[in-house]
Amino acid sequence: MRTRALSRWFLFSESTLVYIFLYAPIAILIIYSFNTSKYAIWEGFSWQWYETLLNDDLVLRALKNSLIVALVSTIISTLIGTLAALGMQRFEFRGKGAIDGIFYLPVIIPEIVMAASLVIFFGFIRFTLGMTTVILAHIAFCVSYVIIVVRARLEGFDKTLEEAAMDLGANEFQTFFKVTLPVIAPGILSGALLAFTISIDDYIITSFVAGVGSTTLPLQIYSMVKTKVTPEINAVSTLLLIPTILLIVIADRLQREKK
Repeated sequence: MRTRALSRWFLFSESTLVYIFLYAPIAILIIYSFNTSKYAIWEGFSWQWYETLLNDDLVLRALKNSLIVALVSTIISTLIGTLAALGMQRFEFRGKGAIDGIFYLPVIIPEIVMAASLVIFFGFIRFTLGMTTVILAHIAFCVSYVIIVVRARLEGFDKTLEEAAMDLGANEFQTFFKVTLPVIAPGILSGALLAFTISIDDYIITSFVAGVGSTTLPLQIYSMVKTKVTPEINAVSTLLLIPTILLIVIADRLQREKK
């Protein structure tokens, strides 16, 4: 009993230290975004850095670009990823294993490799870097995440539901939209939220394929950090962090949903 209690205490202590190491810097960043002082000394609560942020045209333009890229890439990658997941799940064909492996490549290869390959590809086809290349690049790596999430949802799908619907007179389109789609909808929405989160947070790939006038929020934050660290950076990081966490939590809840 004593050994078991000691093991539990050690495991609890180790886990606590790991969480502190991972999340203490984030907590400090959020706290100091409300600090009156410019320096790492707490002098009082203030909203002034958020007000400064709202008057910063460069940051607002970067935020607008990030939202446009994230929304467009999420919609397109969700559509392509869902159709691909359905096709891979339902049909058997030659080369399916190889194609399945290709879908996982953007997830497992280093981002720097994918970024370099994309910028070389755009240069090869003589495509000018800008918002379009950023969106295409984000679609390229977001599709894989959508496919993985939707396919995981399809693994537990009961095909007898579709058979029952068609036996009752429904055609293939009616069966899909009234039976299949509602069942896998949590997986699709979960994949879309995950794609949006990954897209709006991406820095490495975006930094390679972005052109003039296509600076996103992560790129803008990095440029601000290089010149001068101010509580305004804490404020914009907090605004970027909170919705990201919420989207990840929602995506996780949807993915765990069984009904």
